This record gives sequence, structure tokens and C-alpha cells, in this order.
Amino acid sequence: MKRFLDPKLADLVRYAPGEQPHGGPVVKLNTNENPFPPSPSVLRALSGGESEKLHLYPDPEAAGLTRAIAERFGVSERQVVTGNGSDELLAFCFHGLCPEGAVFADVTYGFYPVFCRMFGVPFREVPLRGDFSLNVDDYRNHRETVFIANPNAPTGIALTLSEVRALLEQDRDRLTVVDEAYVDFGADSATALLDDYDNLLVVQTFSKSRQLAGIRLAFALGSEPLARDLATLKFAFNPYSVNRLALAAGEAALRDEAYFERTRREIVKNREALQEGLRALGAKTLPSEANFVFMRPPMDAAALYRALRNRGILVRHFPGGRTGDWLRVSVGTDEQIVALIGAVRDILRETADAAG
Repeated sequence: MKRFLDPKLADLVRYAPGEQPHGGPVVKLNTNENPFPPSPSVLRALSGGESEKLHLYPDPEAAGLTRAIAERFGVSERQVVTGNGSDELLAFCFHGLCPEGAVFADVTYGFYPVFCRMFGVPFREVPLRGDFSLNVDDYRNHRETVFIANPNAPTGIALTLSEVRALLEQDRDRLTVVDEAYVDFGADSATALLDDYDNLLVVQTFSKSRQLAGIRLAFALGSEPLARDLATLKFAFNPYSVNRLALAAGEAALRDEAYFERTRREIVKNREALQEGLRALGAKTLPSEANFVFMRPPMDAAALYRALRNRGILVRHFPGGRTGDWLRVSVGTDEQIVALIGAVRDILRETADAAG
């Protein structure tokens, strides 16, 4: 009995995050975390004077971080809005920037339909093609706010800039939100289109390519009027949602371009090794521009997921529907990839022996 819950939320289904282990050592490849630690600049920033100011509220304008973001992307500071992770910024978008509803792919980030149900936003899901690619022409006659994860999750497939441009051109009075959580691992960022389109909002996070998933920090870039509307939504909810340590860590991470580039290249290299290893075992993998690989194993996906988990290796399974035969594997270190490939090889051999 939901005694105090508003009846309109009675059927709300929670977003299911990836499993967080609370026991012995595991090979954790299920939540797309960066396998490398934060930049040394971040660690120095966190051990500095900001930790002595935790009795004071953080800067609600996030001035230092906002300035660093604006410089990095060549935009005005008035085009930047910071948030407590991209989920917070996306929540504001669904809550306040969807006057005619929302539209997104049928296989994409699982939080989108959760947000819609949370805020009572009508939504439509547009099926991806059979190969899990997105056809922008399928959005041509939709008036709802468009949400595109690029690269897409959980598939890893990315739209080109020309495809994003075509999407924006379909209706200059329709907002398109491009969720770029994984863009730094190979895709082209839609930030290059901001000067040409005031119906574009780009959301990026520090969680993946800048190793700050535990900090919860993100930002959105758009035209000045659009950024102002998003900031109004944020300040109406919580002007202090980004804490002092997150602000210091984010600015330090953003300014250490050398560390960002070195670790980004390492993940791209490891992704290729992971794909090659899985394909050599008979798995099908989709072309990924993210820090994960979506693969269909040559055995039952749920059974492989369980067998790997029993060996202390966590990957992600999305049961049911079009994704039930697939597993998503985060790109880890060299050692983690070797451990995963070895375990999959052993499980396939054991499965074949049992069947024979």
C-alpha cells in the first residue's frame, strides 16, 4: 500500500542502476566507469583549501568552473549551466523544456522514460533500425522535444555531425537535446553546431572521460536564452546543487588536457582490443564510439552474464525486448580485458562440453 505517495506516481518504475558490489574484489565492467583514477591535478585540488571551507555554501554561479568550460568550448559563460551530474540537468530538461512532450529511441538511456513518468511528460519511442542505428528521418514529423544520446547507450553507435545537423534542420522551433556522456571516446560533439542552432542543447558529464563519476558533475551548453531558461529551472530547485569539492575537481580536471588526452587514447585502444577479443570468440559486436562494447555472445546472454558474475566479473544485461540477447561490457584496463576474455573463453568451452 502506497499510503502517502501521490496516486499519479503509483505506477512509477525506478531507474535500475548497474550493480555496485559490496564484497570481495571483482572485475567491474558493468557501469561504464573510467578504469583510471582522476587527474593528479584533481587530487591536489581536493586536498587544498576548499576542504577547509565546507562550512560555507558553494558558489551558486560556479564562476571558476563555468569560465573554464566556456574557454574549453569557445562559448560565452552565459551559455553554460552546471549541474549535479548529467541526470540532474536532463531531469530539468524533461521537467521544463518539453511543452509538447518528448521523443527518443526505443533502445537508449533507460532514464529517459523514467523522467517522463516522474514528471508526467507524454513521450513517444522511435524504433532504431534492425542494426540498432538511428535514422534521423524518423523524427521529421515529431513536434516533441527530441532527446538523442550520442553515442547511444547501450549500443555505442554515434550519429555524425551531418546527421545531427539534419535533425536540427527538420524544425528550427523544436528543441533537440544531445546527451554526450560518451562523446570524448570517438564521436563528434554537437558543440560545433551551437553557433548555428538556437534549438540545440548539449549535455556533457565529467563522469566518464574525466574520471569523476563519484563527484557528480556535468554541464549543458546552449544559446544564451536557452541556457538562461535551464538555469532558472535549476535555481528554482537548488542553486547549490554543485558542491565546493565538485567545483574544484571539475575545474582541475578540465584544465589538465594532457591527462585527459592520454587516458582517453588508452581507453580507445583497449576498446579495440576488447572488440577483437570478443569477436575472436564468436561474439557479434556493434561499432562503438563509447567506453563500452555492446555484444551478442555465441550463447545465451543471460547465462553468460550469470556465469561471469559467478566468477567475479560484472557486465550489464538488459533482459527482454530487443536487447535480451546482448551484453554491454565496459572498457577496462589491459588486465581486466584479459580476465574477461579468458573467462568468456572458459565458459564457452564448458558450455560446449556440457552440451556435447
